[in-house]
Amino acid sequence: MTLTFKSLVPAIRLALLSVFIFAFSAVQANAQSLLRDTEIEETLREFTDPILRAGGLTPSSVDIYLVNDPSLNAFVTRGQNIFLHSGLILAADTPNQLKGVIAHETGHITGGHIVRSDYGNRSAYGSMLIAAGIGLAAILAGEGEAGALVLGGAQQFGVLEALSYSRVNESAADQYAAEYMERTGQSAEGLIGFFEKFRAQEVLSQARRYPYFRGHPLSSDRIDALRERAEESEFTDVKDTPEELRKFAMMQAKLRGFLNGPAEVYSRFPLSDQSQPARYARAVANFKQADLRNAIKEIDSLIEEEPENPYFHELKAQILYESGQGVAAIAPSREALNLMPDAPLLEIALAQAVLQSRDPGDYDKVIDLLKSALQTEPTNSYGWYLLADVYERQGNTALAQYATAERFYAIGDINSARSFAQRAQEDLPRSLPQWRRASDIIVVSETQLAGKRRRRGPKPFVSFTSR
Repeated sequence: MTLTFKSLVPAIRLALLSVFIFAFSAVQANAQSLLRDTEIEETLREFTDPILRAGGLTPSSVDIYLVNDPSLNAFVTRGQNIFLHSGLILAADTPNQLKGVIAHETGHITGGHIVRSDYGNRSAYGSMLIAAGIGLAAILAGEGEAGALVLGGAQQFGVLEALSYSRVNESAADQYAAEYMERTGQSAEGLIGFFEKFRAQEVLSQARRYPYFRGHPLSSDRIDALRERAEESEFTDVKDTPEELRKFAMMQAKLRGFLNGPAEVYSRFPLSDQSQPARYARAVANFKQADLRNAIKEIDSLIEEEPENPYFHELKAQILYESGQGVAAIAPSREALNLMPDAPLLEIALAQAVLQSRDPGDYDKVIDLLKSALQTEPTNSYGWYLLADVYERQGNTALAQYATAERFYAIGDINSARSFAQRAQEDLPRSLPQWRRASDIIVVSETQLAGKRRRRGPKPFVSFTSR
């Protein structure tokens, strides 16, 4: 898998297996995308899951999405989804500040503010969420461009003005946040510091505010009430741990390396800075500059210091693969997976690298890797694409057609899914689970297609007569 920056505006091409996975193409001038990265996802989960549990939520039922947008914003939607803009993560000064914002958004979920919002009953809002949901399904399945086209119709996906909360709900979410931070033995000072940092937003016009503060109206009264609540906690003076600070710095460095221009990266992290975050960011910047020698030099220095860090090996594998050295990428990719077993994105990355050897003796290993990854992420369409590819290389057309049916089903192309499932069934033995799964795809697809036809209604009768 690759991280591709081709045609950032108006579209960012899909790159499904790399340190980053850009999950949809932007169709408007202010390009947006969802970002996926194993390391960042793990860090965000470590920060978020204790807060979710403190709020009485099951972490596995709450999805966290990272939006590639430099603006400062975060929001939640129905279905317990938390969206964080990359700009917000980069604007936070400490892990505690980021955690405070996450706790605040968690408060909106537990407080039912989305459901209770006046917008919840408005057809325009409902349509927007439906469109966003459909687009998001395609995005997460790996079909970025298809998802982007749908999201293009969902008004201002990144801003989501419709999700603006009342000041009452904002204050309630603040109090929930302080409570959840206290329950996890952490300070609420980070959220206060974050609000204080942007207190000037209170006096700006709506149009000039950051998206976050357009949807989350800030006030001095809110800050004062939150401060009063935080000062009552015995954990007010608790600081971030050295390990949290390190993970936060590495996350920010990786984001800056991939999302900022190389010149900006070199300015922020000059060669005189030999810290790990600086070398991490420079490795990415060098890679983007096609400076393979220095990119490998920086990442190798990190691997030498921490040979058991899977993310360093992962980045080296990506750099090599993206530089046309797919076979050379196998070793670091395999090492990354050895250090972090069962990580689906790493499994697919290794599968893709191994396929570059074009050795038929490796095909069964690739199939095992992809099956394992798809067991965890059954809607990863790129995983299904690779599986179809390797089945076809083996001459097993029926299984290739089945995998292709799964791919189309994952992205919501039910016409194509049904077609390929029907083809697969013609040659697959009925005893195989793939035959039964293909049957399920056919039944569900036909049911959905019939429902669409009913909703569309009969075509109007048009009579053509000679006059």
